[in-house]
Amino acid sequence: MQIDLNLLTLFAAVAETGNFRAAADRLGVTRSAVSQGVRRLETALGQALFLRTTRSVRLTEAGERFLAQVSAPLAEIANALEAASGSAEQPRGLLRIAATSIAEEFLSGPLIASFSEAHPGVTLDVTVTDLEFDIIAAGFDAGVRLGEVIERDMIAVPLTGDQRQVAVATPHYLARHGTPEHPRDLVHHRCIGWRPQPHTAPYRWEFEKDGRAFDVSVEPQITTNDMFLMIRTALAGGGITFGMEETFRSHLERGELVSILSDWLPPFAGFFLYFPSRHTVTPKLRALIDHVRHYRHRS
Repeated sequence: MQIDLNLLTLFAAVAETGNFRAAADRLGVTRSAVSQGVRRLETALGQALFLRTTRSVRLTEAGERFLAQVSAPLAEIANALEAASGSAEQPRGLLRIAATSIAEEFLSGPLIASFSEAHPGVTLDVTVTDLEFDIIAAGFDAGVRLGEVIERDMIAVPLTGDQRQVAVATPHYLARHGTPEHPRDLVHHRCIGWRPQPHTAPYRWEFEKDGRAFDVSVEPQITTNDMFLMIRTALAGGGITFGMEETFRSHLERGELVSILSDWLPPFAGFFLYFPSRHTVTPKLRALIDHVRHYRHRS
């Protein structure tokens, strides 16, 4: 079967945008050209790739399978072309990053702002997500996560030093309800939990003492997927919550929150910028890698 490879680019653009017009704008062609191109691809493959309504376009099951198969090869080709043609030029183009919501150093603003100022030709698109997925198959150039959850076949560039988790509450809450002396005491307290998305269980609170790791099955009275709501509720005296120390640092320094159970919460490997070892490092990605290294050394 011979298929015009340009049709794959049209297909991927529609799949990513969920809209024929948006895909046409991204590619600089007409909406009609995109629609006709997708129809030609579906005819060649002998199956529908999209379900179309008057308001939306979404992938069929066959379309989802096909997207998973072609996304990585298309990204490799695009990156190889960019690396070959742009080596003598300033980095430019769209750089898509998937970052976990707890990567405070990366998401706090200064790193991204200074990168954008240093590389005006690069458009940085950061998706904040705590879902686990193949970033390359999903069309991302790189990701930011904790080192302990990055796959071993990835190249990981340190973004921070060691990190640690903390359990925190307001002084007022602790004065009223007492300070837990052992993690098991948490079951007697009002806890504020976090989950990455609806219909998933709240994260378990993990502790370690004398080299023995364990977790506590707290049953949060309040659970949210919004980190800021979790923090604001704790600041309002709503209970004890749990997360990365960097998330609470400013409140801890001002005494608005107090860290508890510190003896059971040792440091661990921090955050990394990561990408596949098999992936071509484009000038735009190389620029971000170099910026991360310089930023970390400076700070």
